[in-house]
Amino acid sequence: MNFDALFQQQNALPTIPKVVQEVIDSFNNEDVSIDVIAGKLAADQVLSAKLLRLANSSYYHASRSVGTVDDAVLMLGFMTVRTLVISSGLTGGFKAMPGVDLKQFWRYSMHTAVIAKWIAKKVQGNSDFAFTVGLMHAIGQLVMHAAMPEQTLQIDKIAGPLDSRRLDVEKSSFGYDYSDVGAELAKRWRFPDNFASVIKAFPQPLSHNTFEPMAAVIHLAVWCARAEENKYSREEREATIPNEVLAKLGLNASVLLDDMPPVAELAAGLEDLVN
Repeated sequence: MNFDALFQQQNALPTIPKVVQEVIDSFNNEDVSIDVIAGKLAADQVLSAKLLRLANSSYYHASRSVGTVDDAVLMLGFMTVRTLVISSGLTGGFKAMPGVDLKQFWRYSMHTAVIAKWIAKKVQGNSDFAFTVGLMHAIGQLVMHAAMPEQTLQIDKIAGPLDSRRLDVEKSSFGYDYSDVGAELAKRWRFPDNFASVIKAFPQPLSHNTFEPMAAVIHLAVWCARAEENKYSREEREATIPNEVLAKLGLNASVLLDDMPPVAELAAGLEDLVN
């Protein structure tokens, strides 16, 4: 199926709540009223309940319990609340689909997000941006499974969703891969341009004319999350670590092999995101 036809499929694009779209649009609006958005979030019972569960989780270490959406904005800040709202909108947007273990998919994506956030802080990058892009970096796979299930299931047999060869197999089969699809989805959902450019560039962050540091951060986070999911030994991690990408960011291998806390610790408290 060609790239444009993919997005014509009725099942391909998940629906996200209107309020989540408004939160995404707030990236592009300097004059956004946080109070108006908080009011709309509060009116969406499912979303606000999930937001409050997350805001009260151990991940955010709130100094007192968060009882309302206004409290969440006050305690966590609008950027973090926005990140959480978009994250829960994304994870709730896709229902069961053949060939995809959605729980595993979102766990791996969430691990990518928390690792990306940690690495971004190391290189003085925007950690909320890193988290959101980390969570949605592989969302193109879900679009492909929804739009062309039979063709995608054939790819699954050669290289599963978490296989490092996946992008290459998709590219040679279709002429595009899930990073291209994810970048297009980000555009269609009206995310700022840098979301699409980072998602498109993360598989090979050193091969683009302009080096995008955040694409390198996501690349490293993807490697870490995949190593975690596939239970790589220390030797396997040392053999496969993307040293050139690390060097370009001014980091060395020990940052990921020794300094980074265990993924379970980085993600503690965010389990509600994938349930």
